[in-house]
Amino acid sequence: MLARRVAAVDASGIRKVFDLAQQMKDPVNLSIGQPDFDVPGPIKAAAKQFIDDGFNSYTVTQGIAELREKIRDDYRRQGIEIDDLFVTAGVSGGILLSLMVLVDPGDEVLVADPYFVMYKHLVKLLGAVPKYIDTYPDFKLRPEKIEEMITEKTKVIFVNTPANPTGVSMNAEELKQVAGIAKKHNLTVIFDEIYRSFNYGDPPANIARYYDNTIILNGFSKSHAMTGWRIGYAAGPGHIIREMIKLQQYTFVCAPSFVQRAAITAIDYDMTDYIDQYRRKRDLIYDGLKQKFEVTKPDGAFYIFPKAPGNDGEQFVKKAIENNLLIIPGNIFSEKNTHFRISFAATDDTIERGLEILNKLA
Repeated sequence: MLARRVAAVDASGIRKVFDLAQQMKDPVNLSIGQPDFDVPGPIKAAAKQFIDDGFNSYTVTQGIAELREKIRDDYRRQGIEIDDLFVTAGVSGGILLSLMVLVDPGDEVLVADPYFVMYKHLVKLLGAVPKYIDTYPDFKLRPEKIEEMITEKTKVIFVNTPANPTGVSMNAEELKQVAGIAKKHNLTVIFDEIYRSFNYGDPPANIARYYDNTIILNGFSKSHAMTGWRIGYAAGPGHIIREMIKLQQYTFVCAPSFVQRAAITAIDYDMTDYIDQYRRKRDLIYDGLKQKFEVTKPDGAFYIFPKAPGNDGEQFVKKAIENNLLIIPGNIFSEKNTHFRISFAATDDTIERGLEILNKLA
């Protein structure tokens, strides 16, 4: 007999599309949520060197001191003094450990809709209740919408900026407003800024500057194309972080050892040219869609979330796949089925081929 908790979680719809891609012949793939560039050479060289030097054993659960200090310094430069932090097995590990420490069965967790798929399912896995804040049509998390959803059971609010799947960012003033509501109701903010580097407008803002009861989650998967290396970090109030470290001892144990060493090199590596390329890709995909689709221009990340013709995201994606184009239906990220997600983490040629198919279908 299986545990009841697994019945609350669906298999990832994104993985289903990935599996489908393996069966298709040369699909135009605008579905994959990872950079299309490789890990920069100096970072790979550092990882190889540490493997050759024998740095292949467990580290302390919280991660090596040198990396933690590098991360702390990075936030000091942003004007944020970190209380405590540790290295996680990717941001995914940080999300799970955060929720395990913060919520009990029956507690409510606020999630902006659309949302990153993991938020919903990990909340449900732990027996808590996701409450969805409708951010359509412009995907902005507004104070009055948050207030409407808060009850005596509300414990946590997720804030993801720049956001997956919409690419929409929150500026400093918007984050101050969310911080004010969180403080008023004594909520913990889980602040997922994994796409911080992919910001194409104003400098990225951080809610931890305005509210201490914030867990910052970030990592190297997106910024440095290290998705398979499983390296991230969590920073926040010491009493929360210490409990997360305790649980990591019995779950992930530690992040990969040699990758922690390579991440020190990654922090200092200038990724500006890569980000500039993605700003250009953002413009290419948005300009190619805006004439025939209702679409919000992304401020960051490498996703765009157009409205499907006919307001049926699943049906439109089905037609796209029939035309050899892989995109993701919006209802994987939302309680609505009106949109679809495109990842523009692809070559210019792939983006242009995708635009041709999409505009033809529209």
